Amino acid sequence: MAIQKCTSCNAPLAESGSTKFGCPICGTEIRRCAPCREQSIAYTCEKCGFQGP
Repeated sequence: MAIQKCTSCNAPLAESGSTKFGCPICGTEIRRCAPCREQSIAYTCEKCGFQGP
């Protein structure tokens, strides 16, 4: 199984507090590590380009 990585910083999603959810525009999976979530680091959907906090 491939290690899933954060959409924002590319860190492995190994720690508690990580999350995955669908892009609000196209549904593509967005992956967020705990530090990026806590600091509201921006992410960009790889498929449609939607940007979110």
